[in-house]
Amino acid sequence: MIVSVAVQTPTHSAVGEPLSYASRIAIAPGTLVRVPLGSREVLGVVWDPPLQAAALPAGAAVRPVAGVLEGLAPLDASWRRLVAFAARYYQRAVGEVALAALPPQLRDLTPEQLARRLKRAPAAAAPVAAEATPPYASEPHDLSPEQRAATERIAAEPGPFLLYGSTGSGKTEVYLRCVQQALAADPAAQALVMVPEINLTPQLEARFLARFAPLYGADSVVSLHSGMTNPQRLKSWLAAHSGQARIVLGTRMAVFASLPGLALIVVDEEHDASYKQQEGARYSARDLAIWRGREQGAKVILGSATPSLESWHASRPPAEGDPGGRYLRLHMPSRIGAGALPRVRLVDMAQQPRGAVFSPPLVAAITERVERGEQCLVLLNRRGFAPVLHCTECGWKSDCPHCSAHQVFHKIDRTLRCHHCGFAQRVPYACPSCGNPDIAPIGRGTEQLEEQLAQLLRNVITPERRAARVARIDADTTRAKGALEEQLAQVHAGEVDVLVGTQMVAKGHDFRRITLVAAVQPDGALFSSDFRAPERLFALLMQAAGRAGRDAAYVAAQGSPCEMWVQTYHADHAVYAALRRHDYPAFAGRQLADRAEAGMPPFAYQALVRADARTQEVAQGFLTACAEAAREAGLPGLEHVTVFPPVPLAIQRVADVERAQMLLESPSRAALQRFLAAWQPVLHACRSDPAHRGLVRWLVDVDPLAI
Repeated sequence: MIVSVAVQTPTHSAVGEPLSYASRIAIAPGTLVRVPLGSREVLGVVWDPPLQAAALPAGAAVRPVAGVLEGLAPLDASWRRLVAFAARYYQRAVGEVALAALPPQLRDLTPEQLARRLKRAPAAAAPVAAEATPPYASEPHDLSPEQRAATERIAAEPGPFLLYGSTGSGKTEVYLRCVQQALAADPAAQALVMVPEINLTPQLEARFLARFAPLYGADSVVSLHSGMTNPQRLKSWLAAHSGQARIVLGTRMAVFASLPGLALIVVDEEHDASYKQQEGARYSARDLAIWRGREQGAKVILGSATPSLESWHASRPPAEGDPGGRYLRLHMPSRIGAGALPRVRLVDMAQQPRGAVFSPPLVAAITERVERGEQCLVLLNRRGFAPVLHCTECGWKSDCPHCSAHQVFHKIDRTLRCHHCGFAQRVPYACPSCGNPDIAPIGRGTEQLEEQLAQLLRNVITPERRAARVARIDADTTRAKGALEEQLAQVHAGEVDVLVGTQMVAKGHDFRRITLVAAVQPDGALFSSDFRAPERLFALLMQAAGRAGRDAAYVAAQGSPCEMWVQTYHADHAVYAALRRHDYPAFAGRQLADRAEAGMPPFAYQALVRADARTQEVAQGFLTACAEAAREAGLPGLEHVTVFPPVPLAIQRVADVERAQMLLESPSRAALQRFLAAWQPVLHACRSDPAHRGLVRWLVDVDPLAI
């Protein structure tokens, strides 16, 4: 028999469809098999046979399947349709998407090894670091009227739903209730709950275990993310695939988890850009969750205090001449416990002492809070001590020799590091260009903020009669395994008075004693060339503000309202005006009006084609040739697609590779998809042209988030 098998072929091999193999027995679609590919033996997934099988070339022989991984139920048809859709929509090979969705360890197991693994007694689940999260009650809380109304609407209607709730409004409790209802309605039902970042999973897992472990056992809740070890990922995947796990918590990769009983999908912080994969198949987990919910008949809840403009537009209510959006918008504006949203205070840095990192009023406010035993959060979305070192004599800057970017100064270990290619070197004792020993940092990073705050607060005494403690959480301090959990535990235990951090700590965390949040240098995004920059800035600041005052009883006992401070040189900007009022609808309305006028998403659909080459000329030449070939061929859909000229990326050289991009735009998603599908063979043909020999790689990014 001839069976179709999806295998992971080289990215630019032009082999996008499943390959044919011979088998002595019938093998059900979805079965995992080992098959030969070139000189290797690889894992494959038996795929649905094509409607019209291509005839074998004369003299060609079909290689046999090497082995079947028995003991695992086949991956069901809904999972295969999800993978096929993702591959088709995001212009990737079916095998690439299918194999990337499976646990890495599964790809390396022989049938015999898998059989032994399945016979082995299940290992104890990795314990959740309870000290890293506040204690959660196992019994459900009484719902607020807004929570009850949202839960009832979700139970009564098909959705999809956009749960638009302010920070601290109790969206997680709504998720818990909806999951509980779904699991109670069907003993085989499963729920998928996604968060944007790995560092949010310990807190979420602790909360779900507290609620559901007494009902369904500790094995009923599993996590699935790239921060787990390969054995842990395999164990969680097998539990989800077999139906033993009723609830799967994970990051964007979890959208591809095999869940035969899927009844509910929750996408928390749905606006977050982390849901968009930036390597390989550049899929949006949020958008695939919507598609998968519709395909499997599962309800989908998108939750956010600052929804993406695409979701906000898709949930617009009906109006005259407008049938409304596809989503149902549910609003929860009030904080639990009648707590107030933080009061936003804008500090005009033009009126502050020249060169001040922290304005005197902000330092006084932080000091006052710490002396009362409260905690503060200082946000700067730039790690390191300073973005660049500079020589005042000759103008030398610490440029990366491999990238068109600066090396960042890290004072803690006296290194210069490129955050793009990873190249690092020791800080020179003098200017490498002119020998001037007086080289100085320019700009600020979280290291510098931590150092300056420790200096400013060195004489501040807390109610426990100890000196104020300043800590920093960013990608540099959390590299070691368990470091993030340990640092979060210190914050929850009150061992940190002022926390300095990047966006890692600005969203999702439930800090109970933080009453003041300060954003130090947020102005850069106001004037970015990326049209999404204001949306990202507003979301980041709103999410950061939401870390303050989450415990209404604690804030009331302290006797002063929680605050959000923003240090800016543009205090009258519309973004900050909306932030002061906590008025997301007004901000979204203005942004959508601007985008509609400019023909930008969500009123148009985009794709990027990117080329990486040894020289910028080769990269742009490849893109130009591809565009000209498409016009000459008269590809379907081209009449509705605008192909812009290729341009260099903002950071055009990374790791000695030049990068260029070409934007495609269309008012019709279907027309853009038709064109991209027809363009794929042209792209492969251009790639093989000797004129483009210096090309390293190319890729298509559908619905890009950064241009």
